[in-house]
Amino acid sequence: MISRSPDPSEALKLLGDPTRLRILGLLERSELSVGELARALEMAQSRVSNHLRVLREADILSERHAGRATWLSLSGLDLERAADSLLARLWSALRTDLPALPEHRADVERLERVLRERSERSGEFFDRVAGEWDKIAVDFASGQARQRAAAALLPHDIVVADLGCGTGWFARALAPLCQRVILVDRSLGMLDEARRKLEDQPGSIRVETRRGELDSLPIEDNELDGAVAGLVLHHLAELGPTLREIFRALKPGGRVAIVELSPHGEAWMHEGLGDRNLGLDPRDVLRALERAGFEDLALESLDDAYRPRLPGGDSDARATLPLYLVRARRPAR
Repeated sequence: MISRSPDPSEALKLLGDPTRLRILGLLERSELSVGELARALEMAQSRVSNHLRVLREADILSERHAGRATWLSLSGLDLERAADSLLARLWSALRTDLPALPEHRADVERLERVLRERSERSGEFFDRVAGEWDKIAVDFASGQARQRAAAALLPHDIVVADLGCGTGWFARALAPLCQRVILVDRSLGMLDEARRKLEDQPGSIRVETRRGELDSLPIEDNELDGAVAGLVLHHLAELGPTLREIFRALKPGGRVAIVELSPHGEAWMHEGLGDRNLGLDPRDVLRALERAGFEDLALESLDDAYRPRLPGGDSDARATLPLYLVRARRPAR
């Protein structure tokens, strides 16, 4: 095994292999499953796995297991701490010259295709189930979660976004409290369903639907007084890009309220509900918010639970999954 502080010959051998450089170059761009990485490299998965084993032993890869898939990302090559690590210093010097590798351009093009296909598969799933989403994935014990999220965003003369709105379950609680509600989702089917449900509510509610990704929000800088992300962050590979986008879209002093699932073991939710992660550790959410620039961070437990119907068997059998609320504010200056 190569130690965290390898001697120069070991470090040069590790990063002197063109295939390993190609792997690191792709993983620097995105977290990938082993299968996706093999497709992007256009190599047999067994050959890729051999190189991954060497990189794992050098402690420069992180693994995340979700269902049957193993997801990989870089670790141990933190460029901000390159002075403390020979491998990080070498990688810092080599990464800028990756385009000189003959395969680099084709690797990047294949990676973009792999990521595009992943996104399309996810979007197709939610389009397909939009009409039935309230039956299969919107069932809560008390409804307190969305009420607490709404209360966190008062006063009422505000513009609020429901991010990853689905069928608008959170938005239906927000709308009566706001001047305007912006619904954002990648799925047109979900947006259509959310608009239909909000139009059925009494009173005059100004609602806008905007199709877009959470890491590239279709919202102007400083447009929002508040934003809710209700049970959506666990669908993401990374929290940082989305939280930075929320920060950008909020006015100075604007607030975000995040309702999430605590970590749980209901693995069927990967395929049954399209969940990427089985809940999120609230400490990870708080750290990601702080890195994105937010302040006044607060974590609250909720007297509420998400109760999705279990697959197969008794139609009334349900999981009971605890929820929590994280609040944060963009600095006023």
